[in-house]
Amino acid sequence: MAAVQDLDRPSAPDAPPSAASSPPLPGPIRPSVHRALGGGVVADVLLWRRRNLAVLTAAGATTVWFLFDRAGYSFLSVIANALLLVVVILFFWAKSALLLNRPLPPLPNLEIPDEVVGKAADGARVWINRALAVGHDIAIRRDRKVFLQVILVLWLISYIGSLFNLLTLVYIGVLLSITFPALYDNYQDHVHEKLGVAHNVVLKQYGNILSRVQAQSTKEKKTE
Repeated sequence: MAAVQDLDRPSAPDAPPSAASSPPLPGPIRPSVHRALGGGVVADVLLWRRRNLAVLTAAGATTVWFLFDRAGYSFLSVIANALLLVVVILFFWAKSALLLNRPLPPLPNLEIPDEVVGKAADGARVWINRALAVGHDIAIRRDRKVFLQVILVLWLISYIGSLFNLLTLVYIGVLLSITFPALYDNYQDHVHEKLGVAHNVVLKQYGNILSRVQAQSTKEKKTE
Protein backbone atom coordinates (compact mmCIF):
# COMPACT_ATOMS: atom_id res chain seq x y z
CA MET A 1 0.00 0.00 0.00
CA ALA A 2 2.80 2.36 0.84
CA ALA A 3 4.27 1.77 -2.56
CA VAL A 4 0.93 2.55 -4.22
CA GLN A 5 0.60 5.77 -2.21
CA ASP A 6 4.11 6.80 -3.23
CA LEU A 7 3.24 6.28 -6.88
CA ASP A 8 0.05 8.34 -6.59
CA ARG A 9 1.86 11.31 -5.08
CA PRO A 10 2.98 14.00 -7.51
CA SER A 11 6.66 13.97 -7.95
CA ALA A 12 8.56 16.89 -6.46
CA PRO A 13 9.88 19.41 -8.96
CA ASP A 14 13.49 19.02 -9.87
CA ALA A 15 15.86 21.31 -8.08
CA PRO A 16 17.18 24.15 -10.21
CA PRO A 17 20.68 23.50 -11.44
CA SER A 18 23.32 25.19 -9.41
CA ALA A 19 25.54 27.87 -10.83
CA ALA A 20 28.50 25.54 -10.62
CA SER A 21 26.86 22.91 -12.84
CA SER A 22 25.57 25.35 -15.49
CA PRO A 23 27.68 25.47 -18.66
CA PRO A 24 29.76 28.61 -19.15
CA LEU A 25 28.56 31.24 -21.56
CA PRO A 26 30.24 31.03 -24.94
CA GLY A 27 32.72 33.81 -25.55
CA PRO A 28 33.42 35.56 -28.83
CA ILE A 29 34.52 33.21 -31.57
CA ARG A 30 38.09 33.99 -32.65
CA PRO A 31 38.77 33.62 -36.36
CA SER A 32 41.10 30.82 -37.33
CA VAL A 33 44.23 32.37 -38.81
CA HIS A 34 45.50 28.95 -39.89
CA ARG A 35 42.34 28.30 -41.90
CA ALA A 36 42.43 31.81 -43.40
CA LEU A 37 45.98 31.19 -44.65
CA GLY A 38 44.96 27.98 -46.42
CA GLY A 39 45.60 25.43 -43.68
CA GLY A 40 48.57 23.82 -45.42
CA VAL A 41 52.33 23.82 -45.10
CA VAL A 42 52.53 27.53 -45.89
CA ALA A 43 50.16 28.33 -43.03
CA ASP A 44 52.22 26.15 -40.69
CA VAL A 45 55.38 28.03 -41.67
CA LEU A 46 53.81 31.48 -41.36
CA LEU A 47 52.43 30.65 -37.91
CA TRP A 48 55.72 29.04 -36.78
CA ARG A 49 54.11 25.65 -36.24
CA ARG A 50 56.98 24.20 -38.23
CA ARG A 51 59.84 26.08 -36.65
CA ASN A 52 62.57 24.47 -38.74
CA LEU A 53 60.99 25.56 -42.02
CA ALA A 54 60.25 29.03 -40.64
CA VAL A 55 63.84 29.48 -39.47
CA LEU A 56 65.13 28.23 -42.85
CA THR A 57 62.84 30.68 -44.65
CA ALA A 58 64.06 33.62 -42.57
CA ALA A 59 67.71 32.57 -42.90
CA GLY A 60 67.40 32.02 -46.66
CA ALA A 61 65.75 35.39 -47.21
CA THR A 62 68.41 37.10 -45.11
CA THR A 63 71.21 35.35 -47.02
CA VAL A 64 69.78 36.27 -50.41
CA TRP A 65 69.27 39.89 -49.35
CA PHE A 66 72.81 40.14 -47.97
CA LEU A 67 74.44 38.60 -51.06
CA PHE A 68 72.58 40.69 -53.63
CA ASP A 69 72.03 43.96 -51.78
CA ARG A 70 74.97 44.33 -49.40
CA ALA A 71 77.76 42.16 -50.78
CA GLY A 72 77.23 43.41 -54.32
CA TYR A 73 76.88 40.05 -56.10
CA SER A 74 74.79 39.94 -59.25
CA PHE A 75 71.84 37.59 -59.52
CA LEU A 76 72.97 35.88 -62.74
CA SER A 77 76.49 35.18 -61.48
CA VAL A 78 75.28 33.63 -58.21
CA ILE A 79 72.70 31.45 -59.99
CA ALA A 80 75.24 30.35 -62.62
CA ASN A 81 77.87 29.49 -59.99
CA ALA A 82 75.35 27.59 -57.88
CA LEU A 83 74.13 25.57 -60.87
CA LEU A 84 77.73 24.90 -61.90
CA LEU A 85 78.52 23.56 -58.43
CA VAL A 86 75.42 21.34 -58.42
CA VAL A 87 76.20 19.94 -61.89
CA VAL A 88 79.82 19.14 -60.92
CA ILE A 89 78.73 17.43 -57.69
CA LEU A 90 76.10 15.33 -59.47
CA PHE A 91 78.51 14.35 -62.25
CA PHE A 92 81.25 13.12 -59.90
CA TRP A 93 78.65 11.48 -57.64
CA ALA A 94 77.27 9.49 -60.58
CA LYS A 95 80.79 8.50 -61.74
CA SER A 96 81.84 7.36 -58.26
CA ALA A 97 78.55 5.47 -57.82
CA LEU A 98 79.23 3.44 -60.99
CA LEU A 99 82.81 2.65 -59.92
CA LEU A 100 81.99 1.79 -56.29
CA ASN A 101 78.61 0.11 -56.93
CA ARG A 102 76.82 2.80 -54.94
CA PRO A 103 73.30 4.13 -55.56
CA LEU A 104 72.93 6.98 -58.01
CA PRO A 105 72.05 10.46 -56.74
CA PRO A 106 68.35 10.62 -55.74
CA LEU A 107 67.00 13.13 -58.21
CA PRO A 108 63.24 13.82 -58.08
CA ASN A 109 61.00 13.88 -61.11
CA LEU A 110 61.42 17.52 -62.11
CA GLU A 111 58.09 18.14 -63.82
CA ILE A 112 55.40 20.73 -63.23
CA PRO A 113 51.99 19.01 -63.07
CA ASP A 114 49.05 20.36 -65.01
CA GLU A 115 47.06 20.97 -61.82
CA VAL A 116 49.65 23.46 -60.53
CA VAL A 117 49.63 25.34 -63.84
CA GLY A 118 45.82 25.38 -63.86
CA LYS A 119 45.62 26.73 -60.29
CA ALA A 120 48.19 29.42 -61.05
CA ALA A 121 46.28 30.44 -64.20
CA ASP A 122 42.98 30.59 -62.27
CA GLY A 123 44.54 32.73 -59.55
CA ALA A 124 46.07 35.10 -62.12
CA ARG A 125 42.73 35.33 -63.94
CA VAL A 126 40.95 36.35 -60.73
CA TRP A 127 43.44 39.14 -59.98
CA ILE A 128 43.38 40.38 -63.59
CA ASN A 129 39.56 40.50 -63.57
CA ARG A 130 39.63 42.47 -60.31
CA ALA A 131 42.05 45.00 -61.79
CA LEU A 132 39.89 45.34 -64.90
CA ALA A 133 36.78 45.80 -62.73
CA VAL A 134 38.51 48.61 -60.83
CA GLY A 135 39.48 50.27 -64.13
CA HIS A 136 35.88 49.92 -65.32
CA ASP A 137 34.54 51.56 -62.15
CA ILE A 138 36.92 54.51 -62.58
CA ALA A 139 36.68 55.06 -66.35
CA ILE A 140 33.03 54.16 -67.04
CA ARG A 141 31.09 54.53 -63.79
CA ARG A 142 33.24 57.45 -62.54
CA ASP A 143 33.23 56.17 -58.99
CA ARG A 144 35.00 58.80 -56.86
CA LYS A 145 35.41 56.43 -53.92
CA VAL A 146 37.29 53.83 -55.96
CA PHE A 147 39.26 56.62 -57.65
CA LEU A 148 40.48 58.00 -54.31
CA GLN A 149 41.32 54.52 -53.03
CA VAL A 150 43.41 53.73 -56.11
CA ILE A 151 45.22 57.09 -55.86
CA LEU A 152 46.00 56.45 -52.18
CA VAL A 153 47.30 52.92 -52.82
CA LEU A 154 49.45 53.99 -55.77
CA TRP A 155 50.85 56.92 -53.82
CA LEU A 156 51.78 54.62 -50.92
CA ILE A 157 53.47 52.19 -53.33
CA SER A 158 55.39 55.06 -54.96
CA TYR A 159 56.45 56.45 -51.59
CA ILE A 160 57.60 53.07 -50.24
CA GLY A 161 59.41 52.35 -53.53
CA SER A 162 61.35 55.59 -53.20
CA LEU A 163 62.62 54.50 -49.77
CA PHE A 164 63.72 50.93 -50.64
CA ASN A 165 64.80 49.05 -53.72
CA LEU A 166 62.84 46.04 -54.97
CA LEU A 167 65.02 43.39 -53.30
CA THR A 168 64.91 45.11 -49.90
CA LEU A 169 61.14 45.54 -50.25
CA VAL A 170 60.70 41.82 -51.01
CA TYR A 171 62.93 40.94 -48.07
CA ILE A 172 60.88 43.14 -45.72
CA GLY A 173 57.72 41.52 -47.07
CA VAL A 174 59.07 38.04 -46.33
CA LEU A 175 60.02 39.01 -42.78
CA LEU A 176 56.62 40.61 -42.18
CA SER A 177 54.80 37.58 -43.60
CA ILE A 178 56.49 35.21 -41.15
CA THR A 179 56.11 37.63 -38.22
CA PHE A 180 52.71 39.33 -38.33
CA PRO A 181 50.48 36.23 -38.75
CA ALA A 182 52.04 34.54 -35.71
CA LEU A 183 51.74 37.71 -33.61
CA TYR A 184 48.14 38.21 -34.73
CA ASP A 185 47.28 34.61 -33.90
CA ASN A 186 48.57 35.07 -30.36
CA TYR A 187 47.26 38.59 -29.66
CA GLN A 188 44.02 38.83 -31.65
CA ASP A 189 42.04 40.69 -28.99
CA HIS A 190 44.61 43.48 -28.58
CA VAL A 191 45.07 43.79 -32.34
CA HIS A 192 41.32 44.08 -32.95
CA GLU A 193 41.05 46.79 -30.31
CA LYS A 194 43.86 48.88 -31.82
CA LEU A 195 42.63 48.31 -35.38
CA GLY A 196 39.17 49.47 -34.39
CA VAL A 197 40.53 52.77 -33.14
CA ALA A 198 42.71 53.22 -36.24
CA HIS A 199 39.80 52.30 -38.52
CA ASN A 200 37.58 54.98 -36.97
CA VAL A 201 40.30 57.62 -37.41
CA VAL A 202 40.88 56.65 -41.05
CA LEU A 203 37.16 56.66 -41.82
CA LYS A 204 36.83 60.13 -40.28
CA GLN A 205 39.69 61.54 -42.36
CA TYR A 206 38.43 59.78 -45.49
CA GLY A 207 34.95 61.22 -44.95
CA ASN A 208 36.41 64.71 -44.64
CA ILE A 209 38.37 64.33 -47.89
CA LEU A 210 35.37 62.90 -49.73
CA SER A 211 33.09 65.70 -48.51
CA ARG A 212 35.62 68.32 -49.70
CA VAL A 213 35.82 66.70 -53.12
CA GLN A 214 32.05 66.57 -53.44
CA ALA A 215 31.72 70.18 -52.31
CA GLN A 216 34.30 71.30 -54.87
CA SER A 217 32.56 69.33 -57.64
CA THR A 218 29.19 70.95 -56.80
CA LYS A 219 30.77 74.40 -56.86
CA GLU A 220 32.24 73.69 -60.31
CA LYS A 221 28.83 72.54 -61.56
CA LYS A 222 27.18 75.69 -60.22
CA THR A 223 29.76 77.94 -61.86
CA GLU A 224 29.20 76.18 -65.20
